[in-house]
Parts: sequence; structure tokens; C-alpha cells
Amino acid sequence: MKERAVFLDRDGVINKVIFRDGHPASPRNLKEFVLNDGIRQAIRKLKDFGFRIIVVSNQPDVARGEITQGLLDLVTQRMRWEIPIDDVYICPHDDIHQCSCRKPKPGMLFKAAYQWEIDLSSSFLIGDTWKDIEAGKAAGCKTILLNAPYNQDVHCDFRVKLLAEAVDIIVTTPV
Repeated sequence: MKERAVFLDRDGVINKVIFRDGHPASPRNLKEFVLNDGIRQAIRKLKDFGFRIIVVSNQPDVARGEITQGLLDLVTQRMRWEIPIDDVYICPHDDIHQCSCRKPKPGMLFKAAYQWEIDLSSSFLIGDTWKDIEAGKAAGCKTILLNAPYNQDVHCDFRVKLLAEAVDIIVTTPV
């Protein structure tokens, strides 16, 4: 029997978004990496219900030279240490690279599904941008958008204010 998973975007879902020049951005150091309220409890509840927790994150600041791979690795290690996730998939490329892993393409979700034997059609993706939601749709997942001022025009299966609301939807949605 295949596993069910919840795919989480990192910035804006797991940790607080940093705003640079009025646009949502990724933390560029450990001090800026601050977990969102309720993330630990949300993940614990999802794991209690048998879901795999997989992080899928675009991190183009590596390709742009704004952060080193080493610092990104440190942030990832800290995230793994602070919350009980099963795996992390990161795309370090920028749009110009045309890779298959950069959301909105579903490459990271497909790779995780293969490696973890996940049934994508009974899984969920929680994100805060159109790229997250489109990747989830392309992979066949149900999509949940965390509401933010910068994503009002994004179409998804569910829109919530708080991560706890997303968890309630996931654990009560029939397979």
C-alpha cells in the first residue's frame, strides 16, 4: 500500500517570509530563519495520522549568488533538527535554468513520490504561492494555500488563514 504525504513549501509555510523590496523572499542567514507559529504541532498531528512530511522548496538564491550552498545546508539541518520531517527536496536553480525540479513544475514531488512510494492523488501540498499550488496540481495532489496579501489571485482546492486549519482539512478529508 502506498503512503500518503503532506508536501510543505518552506518559506511562508514552515518559516516566516522575509520581505525584501516589498516582495516575499527566503531567509539568507540562520537569524532570519524563524519557524512559523504552530508548525511543530501541525507536523506532529499530521504524523500521528500517518502522513509522511516532505518539504519541497525553491531556493534560487543559491543560483543567484545571494546565499551559499553551505549556508542553505545549515538552514536545512536546523529545520530538520527543529521539526520532525521525513525528507527535504530543494531546487537551487533559477527560472533561466529550465529544470524539471523548480516549482511550478512537479519534479520534486514526483521524485519524492518515487523514493517514498507515495500516492500523490491521496496527498496534499501546502504552499503560499502560485508556484507551490501549480506544482501540487500538476502532481495530482490536493492543494491548500496559506492566505497572504501576495497570493489573493491564486486558485487552489482550499484556502486557509492558519496552518492548523489546513491540518484539520487534511485529517478529515476522506481518501
